[in-house]
Amino acid sequence: MKQTPRTRKFGETIREIVASILQEDIADPRLRLVTVTAVHAAGDLSVATVYVTAHGDEERYAEVLAGLASAKGRIRSLLGARLHARVTPELRFEIDDSVDEGFRIVEALKTVPPSLLADERAGEDESVESPGFGSEDDADSDGDPSREESGA
Repeated sequence: MKQTPRTRKFGETIREIVASILQEDIADPRLRLVTVTAVHAAGDLSVATVYVTAHGDEERYAEVLAGLASAKGRIRSLLGARLHARVTPELRFEIDDSVDEGFRIVEALKTVPPSLLADERAGEDESVESPGFGSEDDADSDGDPSREESGA
């Protein structure tokens, strides 16, 4: 779906309202600690895809989607009452896997071999000085140029 300023604003409004509904009005235990991360609205505003995330594995995601499917009618009804739009969009729920992808990337970066990092550092040009405010002669032993050692 192509996002325009109108659909982005509409999606953000829906995201805030659906998050509030899930937190305050839906008592389904399957929907505890579910975070609404984004909403993409269709150009005609008739369909909104709601992206959610929750802590857990694939089994937890299936549980969350089942809970959202069972509460979809109530969520849409409450959304319509709060949205003040001519038409309440059809809601489609999907798991936002960007958080999981971010964790996978962080874990992958933790396993980078130190030898690879050392090779990259060795290839850098060491003759280039880092931008600073003074030379090393101007600084005392802790590198702070504002504290010059006195000769006394």
